[in-house]
Amino acid sequence: MKLMKNTKFNFMKVSKIMALMSIIMIVIGMSSLIIKGGPKLSIDFTGGTIAQLQFDETIEIVELRLKLIESGFKNIEIVEFGSPKEVLIKMQTSGSSNDISEKFNKVLDKPFTIRRIESVGPKIGKELQSDAILAIALALSMILLYIGFRFDFYYAIGSVLALIHDVLITLGIFSLLSYEIDLSIIAAFLTIVGYSLNDTIVVFDRIRENVPKHVKKTLEEVINVSLNDTLSRTVITSFTTLIVVVALFYFGGEVIHLFSFALIVGVFVGTYSSMFVASPIILMLEKKAKNKK
Repeated sequence: MKLMKNTKFNFMKVSKIMALMSIIMIVIGMSSLIIKGGPKLSIDFTGGTIAQLQFDETIEIVELRLKLIESGFKNIEIVEFGSPKEVLIKMQTSGSSNDISEKFNKVLDKPFTIRRIESVGPKIGKELQSDAILAIALALSMILLYIGFRFDFYYAIGSVLALIHDVLITLGIFSLLSYEIDLSIIAAFLTIVGYSLNDTIVVFDRIRENVPKHVKKTLEEVINVSLNDTLSRTVITSFTTLIVVVALFYFGGEVIHLFSFALIVGVFVGTYSSMFVASPIILMLEKKAKNKK
């Protein structure tokens, strides 16, 4: 099925403008991270306790926060969770689930039900933080080897730089919006890497097929032809994926809200990078190699 037939867009003509846009987006995102002292990490990485409470009647969050602070709970963050009667409490206080449950029962005078309590120690949090960084770095390294083996080294550099571009922009957007990074967001980053890589490989495959077919054309022209050949597939794939992740964002509930938001950003950024980041990098490297020869 082809949504768009015989398109002749000159993608490479606007590649420098797109590169400038990417640099601006990355600089803004990284500046936000530096100003804020790094990404906003959840208790998965910093250690602490998360509790989900359901009250029998609507609860005032300000009043609830004051009561918990007065009783000794530290660094409390309380948000409404799904309904005005249900809240999600994040705090640096650690301890067993039973101890924290008892404290809640002593402090809170309104009837409530504890839906869940999860605790993470600071040592485990740091281990998870280093493991998350290692997982992303290892994934990018293996992708570099795979693309280098399947295509060539220039293709590998282009694909990995495009993936790093996707992760940095998504991370920057999370920093600008002050969204927390937890284990589900790391999973989203790895999903974005996989999605973007799939798009990029489809384009690379078409470029490799078209090089011997269009011997008289320059590499820039071959890349344009290849991007136009795969454009219909790219649009259809991105659109159908977007329908699913937008549905998850609006109807999936608070638990996967940020996860689905990261995927929405990833679909847009991944589609963009496969056309305007990976391919122009190949063209730039090939031109430099020819100039040296």
